[in-house]
Amino acid sequence: MNKTAYFNNAATTFPKPEEVYSFMDSYYRQSGTNIGRGGANTGSNLIKETRNLITEIFHCPNKKVVFVPSATEALNIILQGLTIANNFNIYVSPFEHNAVTRVIGYLQTKYKLNVKELEVDKNNLKYDLEKIKYQFSEDKPNIVVISHASNVCGILAPIEDICTMSKQYGAVNIIDMCQTAGLVEIDLSYDIYDFNVFAGHKTMYGPFGIAGFICSGDISLKPLIYGGTGVDSANITVPETLPDRFEVGSQNILAVAGLNASLKWIKTIGIKNIFKKERENHNRLISLLHKYDNIKIIGECITNEGVGVVSCIFDGYSSDNIGQILNEHGVEVRTGLHCSPKAHKFLNTFPEGTVRFSVSYFNTDDDFEVLKDSLDYIEENS
Repeated sequence: MNKTAYFNNAATTFPKPEEVYSFMDSYYRQSGTNIGRGGANTGSNLIKETRNLITEIFHCPNKKVVFVPSATEALNIILQGLTIANNFNIYVSPFEHNAVTRVIGYLQTKYKLNVKELEVDKNNLKYDLEKIKYQFSEDKPNIVVISHASNVCGILAPIEDICTMSKQYGAVNIIDMCQTAGLVEIDLSYDIYDFNVFAGHKTMYGPFGIAGFICSGDISLKPLIYGGTGVDSANITVPETLPDRFEVGSQNILAVAGLNASLKWIKTIGIKNIFKKERENHNRLISLLHKYDNIKIIGECITNEGVGVVSCIFDGYSSDNIGQILNEHGVEVRTGLHCSPKAHKFLNTFPEGTVRFSVSYFNTDDDFEVLKDSLDYIEENS
């Protein structure tokens, strides 16, 4: 079987660091204990160490880390757990994932909510901070949800600026960091960030099945799921303490082990060095795509300012057609709407969607050579 040239890292990074594979294998062979349910303390110690690694990487020893199976579940816990009332003003970016928009859509069936879009200039795809400041002054924000980086075009949001403004009105700020956690250097110790959501299998280079959120614990959330937590078992209610309140059921300790190893790898390499290498691969991808007149890059004005996610359309072909051809030639990408129809509507690529290329730290010369041969084939046969 020939190696696939992998350009679908926005969906999940691949390959993972070798340390992730080896530690997951050795850990599961040597320890199968559950957390807080008897047996040795190996699993509990691993969980604690992994939480500490996260707070160290994000410079927030003052905050709590809650582990759940997916970022989607984390966003549901937060958005459905907040105390919400009719006529709340909820601000979102134009680039939100369905993990945000569908939850808000559900909440709109229960409450009369004013869902507003943060101002972004369609010409340069930059957040218009002056207009956002005016938006907040006119309609005071109760909740602000921002995707730190778009999974469609890679644009980075100025979250510190926006959250500083919204906090002046007492807003709850929620940042979706699925495309940036472990890749973009950020200090989460500030009180302007209430909830920061991460997905272990993306830019944290861990496995599937482990995600969560970082929070101060000052804002009370209603539980989404009820059941055993391994602590305070005599009570009929779930514990009030964090993270126990939201870590119901048995933890995916194997996935935690993988995340533990990937976080240590991130610490060893350094976030700035990982970002630098990804930016090199990002620029190499852009340079290659520029060589083809039949390819249009969406949001090209910000390609040097975002993360390594590039959406394209090909003259005369649907995104699904191109995806199939690339797959047949050993290139893996993602096509369609990427679970972000809101972003595609903003970028005028709805409903057809785009061909999305996304790089990582691990893309190789061979990957780019296979991609070039595939794009040559498409151009020659168009």
